[in-house]
Amino acid sequence: MTDKGAPPRIGHVAIIGAGFSGSLQAINLLRHDGPRVTLIERRGSFARGVAYSTPDEAHLLNVRAANMSALPDDPDHFVRWLAAAGKGRPQSFASRRDYGRYLGELLQATMRAAPGRLALRRDDAIELAVRDDGVTVGFAGGERLAADAAVLALGNLPPHDPPGFAVAALPADLYVADPWAGPEAGALASGLDAEDSVLVVGTGLTMVDVVLSLEAQGFRGRIVAISRRGLAPRVHGDGAMPSSSLAEKPAMHGSALVRFVRERARAVGWRAAVDELRPYTQAMWLSAPLAEQTRFLRHLRPWWDVHRHRLAPEVAARLDALRAAGRLRAVAGKIDAVEARDGRLAVAWRPRHGGAAERLVVRRAINCTGPQGDLLRTREPLLRGLLAAGQVRPDPHRFGIDVTAQAETIDAEGRAHPRLLALGPITRGAFWEIVAVPDIRVQSWSVARRLSHAHWVEGEGL
Repeated sequence: MTDKGAPPRIGHVAIIGAGFSGSLQAINLLRHDGPRVTLIERRGSFARGVAYSTPDEAHLLNVRAANMSALPDDPDHFVRWLAAAGKGRPQSFASRRDYGRYLGELLQATMRAAPGRLALRRDDAIELAVRDDGVTVGFAGGERLAADAAVLALGNLPPHDPPGFAVAALPADLYVADPWAGPEAGALASGLDAEDSVLVVGTGLTMVDVVLSLEAQGFRGRIVAISRRGLAPRVHGDGAMPSSSLAEKPAMHGSALVRFVRERARAVGWRAAVDELRPYTQAMWLSAPLAEQTRFLRHLRPWWDVHRHRLAPEVAARLDALRAAGRLRAVAGKIDAVEARDGRLAVAWRPRHGGAAERLVVRRAINCTGPQGDLLRTREPLLRGLLAAGQVRPDPHRFGIDVTAQAETIDAEGRAHPRLLALGPITRGAFWEIVAVPDIRVQSWSVARRLSHAHWVEGEGL
């Protein structure tokens, strides 16, 4: 194992995963004139991932176009693309499908500008051996690829089954375990009619996407969304936020942080009070003791999520219309049991604030609890193999892979490896705010600079 310090010289990087994080890593390596790259993706398309391959035009970005450039050194890059395509202005909330087009075109343009330095490989990477002098990627078909370093850009891992569903052995027609996987992704409303009811487990951003997809696919029945607290994402303001900035980084102490945000909200409004924390959030998280991080997650995370990750006004208006029509309601409670009966699901649940248990009969349930990252529960062969070999370890919060501040993975013995790195949501345990484009683009840029400054010319050796 290489000691932490100066990175090794790198000539060839294998990037596993070609969604936003992986594709942007490849783009930045080429833009930095860094090592050659093999970008590996088992899905059918590159530079889109789950988020930006949606077929539904109703799925909009949760950030205005002005802050969605993929390139941190060119903040207006996406705005210019959007204007050229006739799709919107800086304050617009573009469709995620259009953003996928933007990323795809950026990847292709970068490849053309650096011929022969990026290979796109459609394959399933199921093994990864990490050594002091390099890595070897093993594929499902038995082939192997040698590289000097590897970057894990796996995006969000699939959701876990909620309590009550994990042991119910329900048929796919009654229960959709992952709304973004398999044929269900484009047919959530298949077999449903206007007399049916659908249970959505979760009330966050995944719920919003699924509700919009059901509506777009012609479902005219009723939807009940349930979560422990029943909280739903808040909406962005109608216009540009007033500029505000903090003089220094606040402390990541639960009660003190709440008081600080409330005081700022009275001065500048709650949206600005949350947004002005953005430049400091990662530093606040990194400097906070583990106990303070855990306290934040236990008590404040649900409230942070709904205020931090907001909806486009157009999306919020659609949800409000469904609520007003009596077709969408959110409840706070806990599911006790689920049973398949006569082509329906009988769901027993308890309201959050007490009262008698209630029973709900629905035609279909859809798991919208959101992505998970517990490596000890993953079924991904690549991650299971790395974990079994002790080459990676879960982060303390079980959000994903434990990494250093430089995105180097940490093995079971606590040692960092500069030849195996991880990017994006799977590093959330270390950085917390690393799921949105503005955060990932900075992380990707920094990692690309580090790897590029360490690269070597192939044929000259290490």
